Amino acid sequence: MPNEGKKTVVTLPAVAMRGIVMFPSMTLHFDVGREKSILAIRQALEQDKLIFLVAQKDFTVEEPTRDELYTVGVVARIVQVLGNGKNAARIMVEGLYKASMTDCDLSGEYITATVRKLPESTDMTDVPPDAQEALMRSVAQSFEEYCQLVPNMPQEIITGVLSQKTPYDLFNQIVHNLFFQVEEKQDLLEESDLTVRMQMLVQVLQHEIAVLGWEKDIYDQVKESMDKNQRDYFLREQMRVISDELGEGDNPMEESMDYADEIEAIQNMPADVKEKLLRECDRLYRTPPQSQEGQIIRNYLETCIELPWDVRTEDQNEVARAEKILNRDHYGMEKVKKRILETIAVRKLAPDIKGQILCLAGPPGVGKTSVARSVAEALGRKYVRISLGGVRDEAEIRGHRKTYLGSMPGRIINAMKQAGSRNPLILLDEIDKMSSDYKGDPTSAMLEVLDSEQNVAFRDHYLEIPFDLSEVLFITTANDLSMIPSPLLDRMEVIEMGSYTREEKFNIAKRHLVPKQLKRHGLQKEQLKFSKSGLLALIDGYTREAGVRNLEREIASICRKVAKMIVSEEAESVSVTDKTLHTLLGAPRYLEEQLRRDDEVGVVNGLAWTAVGGDTMEIEAIVLPGSGKVQTTGQLGSVMTESAQIAVSYVRSICGEYGIDPDFYKNKDIHIHAPEGAVPKDGPSAGVTMVTCVVSALSGLPVRKDIAMTGEVTLRGRVLPIGGLKEKSMAAYRMGIHTVFIPEQNQKDLEEVDPVVKEHVTFVPVRHVSEILRQALIRPAGLPDKPSVALPAMSDPISKKEAPTALRQ
Repeated sequence: MPNEGKKTVVTLPAVAMRGIVMFPSMTLHFDVGREKSILAIRQALEQDKLIFLVAQKDFTVEEPTRDELYTVGVVARIVQVLGNGKNAARIMVEGLYKASMTDCDLSGEYITATVRKLPESTDMTDVPPDAQEALMRSVAQSFEEYCQLVPNMPQEIITGVLSQKTPYDLFNQIVHNLFFQVEEKQDLLEESDLTVRMQMLVQVLQHEIAVLGWEKDIYDQVKESMDKNQRDYFLREQMRVISDELGEGDNPMEESMDYADEIEAIQNMPADVKEKLLRECDRLYRTPPQSQEGQIIRNYLETCIELPWDVRTEDQNEVARAEKILNRDHYGMEKVKKRILETIAVRKLAPDIKGQILCLAGPPGVGKTSVARSVAEALGRKYVRISLGGVRDEAEIRGHRKTYLGSMPGRIINAMKQAGSRNPLILLDEIDKMSSDYKGDPTSAMLEVLDSEQNVAFRDHYLEIPFDLSEVLFITTANDLSMIPSPLLDRMEVIEMGSYTREEKFNIAKRHLVPKQLKRHGLQKEQLKFSKSGLLALIDGYTREAGVRNLEREIASICRKVAKMIVSEEAESVSVTDKTLHTLLGAPRYLEEQLRRDDEVGVVNGLAWTAVGGDTMEIEAIVLPGSGKVQTTGQLGSVMTESAQIAVSYVRSICGEYGIDPDFYKNKDIHIHAPEGAVPKDGPSAGVTMVTCVVSALSGLPVRKDIAMTGEVTLRGRVLPIGGLKEKSMAAYRMGIHTVFIPEQNQKDLEEVDPVVKEHVTFVPVRHVSEILRQALIRPAGLPDKPSVALPAMSDPISKKEAPTALRQ
């Protein structure tokens, strides 16, 4: 049409171009598929074949809005249309001039745009000829560099571009044939000054050259790596075939690649550890088949890969749930439960807290191991138990060097493999039973394991790589804390677990032991019933322990006998009472502990602590004619022997107060004995007992039978504090003793004494042994006596209600 380029403002059908930017004097073929675009082309064909082509900003948008279309586009003429024009069409257009869209209607069947023609410079008259030539050379040189990096660039395009003589033709030829980003082409289209457009074109070409250069480098590296991998694969296949022909089995090269893939798949493995393991894979890769070294490397890699580098369980820090589980599994143990629930509460508030290492200390059979298992269940953690009893080789903890044949990791790393989690609960059972010999000291190896500052990078001798143990909750158990070295004990928070009372044993048996054994032996509740009297008689007459292990064995023995009776049809059901117990288990093994019938001279009730709880210990003394010798028997240790010597020396200083011959140390021999001579005994807490015993033996004054005492004594008669008061008080309660003399400094320990004991036993704190002598010795009528506190008569039992105020401590 002769006037198609003269109008400056026209309204034309428009097509939103996706990923294409049209330029003036450019001939372009493209496909049209959207319904609005097809209708716009059909409308243009019905009019003057003119159409406005404008690029859309996001090519993924199916129905672009006004803001999603660029403003500047090109008015083009449709030259040819291929296809039916209904569902899709391919058209050829020729760009006429650049135009700016002033208005746009998107509401109709097709897009209608009102456009205004934009001026465009086709020459650089304001630029000197030399500058024009330099700019054209820069563009041409950049184009040549670009073509060298683009594979399969058609030669006719290169020739067509380089043959252009004017800047305008050179610009058009490049932008028409090269694929740039839509944004970059749109910027070039919108710029009207030819000089600026040429400079922009140089920048775009240089950017593409840089990107293509990086792409080429990456491609070369990938290609080189692929070529090497293909070569290695070919050689490995050859060696595999050769190994198969020789009958040598699996090829270590394939194994090494499999191991390397597994190592690379581990996310939380430290980079230096991963590098070392990959080096081991490379060693295996070069190892001949069937070699001994290859087997060592395989075992090592498998051990390292099996460790839980990435696996951890989520903690269940609900205090109510944990309390329910602990109460379900254990009766009593209030102090232990309280401390464990505190730990769980702290973990809920501070999930990342580390370094809490608990030590459950107490006699055997009180539930230390089972408590740890319940804690693991309450926290939702994996549970692993390591028995340390009898361990005397450091390699048991740290592992063996992998250079030795048959070497293996230590128990800690094996426990982590067994748990399959980075944060299990590991129970170190019987930590006080470890010992050392020429192979090393395992307790020293445990220093690193139980130190939260060091176990972040625990190094096993077999692994030779650091492994993080800081997320592990360690719980240790011990019977005797004195057997644990001080540096190791300092790393643990000790929770004391004392012996069970008679009532606690009864409730444990009723709630846990009896149902457990009934289920284990296939008995119903109706077939075997335990009365309260039967369980109490079983506890008193057939067991003597701090825990309940022997009690459970006796219950199991009864279940076996009852099972036999039921199977043989001797009985349909059995009820265990204190009367029938003798028939099932025979005569009681232990007689009921009873007080002496009479007040005796030279016999005093002492209290002792043992590994299985507290016990009463009588101290006896007799005076014989002699030369002043002091003899001790009953396997007394050196400390108790010294206590006897201190007692004799102190008695010499107070002999006038009790009518004792001042020269008894010259003409009398004193024999001090602790019954049950087969049992070794030692400790300073029998000091006050020995003083009372010696005074009674020398003065002839009897000692009250219903009292007991404990405390260390000095040469001046001062009473010093002792340990194990809770267990000792339990022994006094079992014996039926009503009054116990304790050091005044041990009053604070009365808080730990069982409430049942405090209801039946009166504790008398003393500072000086003379206070005990005044109240424990029975003086004949008429002998001056000024006791500090008056005790009730021996015929009346001493109770909390009857005891004077000074005794209610």
